Amino acid sequence: MSTAKKPTAQKPSAKKASAKKATTHASASPERRRELLNTAAEVFAAQGYNATTVRRIADEAGMLAGSLYYHFDSKESMVDEILSTFLTELWDGYDAVLAARLGPRETIEALVTESFREIDRHRAAVAIYQKEAVHLSALPRFGYLTDSQRRFEKAWLGTLERGVAAGIFRADLDIRLTYRFLRDTVWVAASWYRPGGHHSPEEIARQYVSMVLDGVALRG
Repeated sequence: MSTAKKPTAQKPSAKKASAKKATTHASASPERRRELLNTAAEVFAAQGYNATTVRRIADEAGMLAGSLYYHFDSKESMVDEILSTFLTELWDGYDAVLAARLGPRETIEALVTESFREIDRHRAAVAIYQKEAVHLSALPRFGYLTDSQRRFEKAWLGTLERGVAAGIFRADLDIRLTYRFLRDTVWVAASWYRPGGHHSPEEIARQYVSMVLDGVALRG
């Protein structure tokens, strides 16, 4: 009596495995992806990009590190999506302000307000940008960080120069120093601001603009 050979079990090919992984990536819900990115953003902001591991992000998200790779191929991909989403929204707001062709003071007020709205929406992303932009911009996929910084300077410096030329801002104003003061004064707020606090982003922006443009001392 002869015995038939059992067929040898075939291991899935690398191509099939990749297809399965791609399918899993595609099937991840936008809501779940957003939750994971929010978690990753908080970890990056607290620990720094270099010190953060995929395992740490997975632990904070309550999942295995291997499972996180079904959604993102690396921590670089995660921080890329976090920063690009933040900057896209920021420039949507800034471009609308600049297109409105407001007066110089009104433009400054609107830019400050948009900045605080983005801090409210993307506080952790702002913190990451402040800490990591110089380091990350040296990597090929993050060239847009340098481009964004140039656009940022152009928007603010151009508005200040327009205000000096129109006699709205002081003629002796050091434009670049004023820009750096405004930039640092606004964006450092990400270190203490928490959404849902006593003041809305718009209220904080009004106070900042008043202090920067009008000062805090009483006028005689």
